[in-house]
Amino acid sequence: MPTLENDRLVFRFPHIENNARFSIDFQRTLRIPDSERTYSLPPGFGPFPLRHVDDYPKRLSATTTARGGIILPMWQAEALWLNFRNQGPGYSLDFPVAIKVAAGKINAVTGEPWSPRLHREPQDYLVSPEQPWLDGFAVSRGVIRQFVAMPLGDGYSVEEQLTGEDTWGGLQISVTPLKASVWHQKRRKWEEARSRIVSSDLCLDVPPSVSACAAPLGLGAGGLMRQEISADPFNLDDWDTEATDRVFITLLHAKDWKTVTGEAAPNAPPTARDYSRAGLPWFEYYGKDQQVLPGSTKLSGVESVGNAFKDKTGATLVESEDLEQGAPKAIGPGANSARSVRTNKGLWD
Repeated sequence: MPTLENDRLVFRFPHIENNARFSIDFQRTLRIPDSERTYSLPPGFGPFPLRHVDDYPKRLSATTTARGGIILPMWQAEALWLNFRNQGPGYSLDFPVAIKVAAGKINAVTGEPWSPRLHREPQDYLVSPEQPWLDGFAVSRGVIRQFVAMPLGDGYSVEEQLTGEDTWGGLQISVTPLKASVWHQKRRKWEEARSRIVSSDLCLDVPPSVSACAAPLGLGAGGLMRQEISADPFNLDDWDTEATDRVFITLLHAKDWKTVTGEAAPNAPPTARDYSRAGLPWFEYYGKDQQVLPGSTKLSGVESVGNAFKDKTGATLVESEDLEQGAPKAIGPGANSARSVRTNKGLWD
């Protein structure tokens, strides 16, 4: 089972190798303008706090308690991205995993209903380390719509738009490691190449309910962002599906965080406009020459949070106007600054 360590969700696979592990943190970030303009990657301002559902059985709804997993606080209309980190056994070769991400019961890559299996046609999962992070719903080749927290029951969430129900909310994540035989072969080839170098379904069928003291949130589709979803470089049979770990993440409204946990809620995030006015960088990720998935036609037809808000109220969602970014900072293995990190906590601190 995954564990929580310093606000990271950690998956371990000791049956493959003692130190083979993978972790996810959920980064606080800017909500980009919800317009037809496509933006570069916004920064991470550090992880959301994560807590075990089991630690607060009397302060959460029966449904949340039955699902288990973890909770994290988000303000309404706040955005997040999932930051992936792979670690091999004591050296720089990253341990690969396949990751399925669903908003409620909707797959964030394909727009299809949640399924515990890995599918290749179309590919309904991510492969890390090829995929360093995920910011939203894959709506077309190289473009996503940002994950944005919105209340359930008002038609904002992707889950509600595609299923007509607000049953689940939150996130579901499953992580599948490579089979031991495939990993050991990959490791052996890597070590041989290095030696030649001369120079240096927790998805339970429980009827939903909403606690009077803790309002759960769902994920709507926010603004457009440049982000590629990489194709799987392995064979489908290379994945050890018997070792898959799954977890449910309940998104609590930040106003309820202190009531549930006794801890102060995180401050509301800065706006994208504040960030750009401060002259701080946005980012452009350059991977190696891997194949890219085409995106989902189902997800491309989902109404964005900003459009849904305008349809319902006649008003424009705050901070939806376009802004100037400046030249984005190049990061990733295909960029000159390959070791650059996609974080910037200065404005928050």
